[in-house]
Amino acid sequence: MDDAASPWLIVGLGNPGPEYAGNRHNVGFMVADLLAERMGGRFKAHKSRAQVVEGRVGPPGPAGCRVVVAKPMSFMNLSGGPTTALRDFYKVPVERVVAVHDELDVDYGALRLKLGGGDNGHNGLKSITKSMGREYYRVRFGIGRPPGRMDVAAFVLKDFSAAERKELDYLVDRAADAVEALVLEGLERAQGTYNS
Repeated sequence: MDDAASPWLIVGLGNPGPEYAGNRHNVGFMVADLLAERMGGRFKAHKSRAQVVEGRVGPPGPAGCRVVVAKPMSFMNLSGGPTTALRDFYKVPVERVVAVHDELDVDYGALRLKLGGGDNGHNGLKSITKSMGREYYRVRFGIGRPPGRMDVAAFVLKDFSAAERKELDYLVDRAADAVEALVLEGLERAQGTYNS
């Protein structure tokens, strides 16, 4: 199968279960949910321990791109297993894998798109990099740093604040736009539009 025929794999990172649904650490799931909704798809359980929806982004017909949107159900720090299993199952080259995740070192709501790089202490990225190398795309959704001396782990596992939630829908929408732009237009153009 040539690369042009293989789909993109978009992996929203988060933790499964209703108690985590609104957490800062689950913003990747929120973006994945919106992408699935835009494609008119419903998540289904996949043998790779992930929920997946298959569809297309972009204009109808050959100009659009096939994508598989996934949410690993393994908990954040074990995201690599399901991601690699999906990559193998759908025969996706690593340069068509996109991880969407929360990022402490970026201000709340700002986006950074990049290819490769370190994991910056993010356990989901650490797990993916360990299982398939670092040359995949990242859409980093800024959550900012914890206030005062608050523990980082406690901060990422807390829900967005009331003030943050006022803008959250808009910001998740913008992040989903950025993912689509990355897939359809390439990294440089998407960075030019969305790297704030």
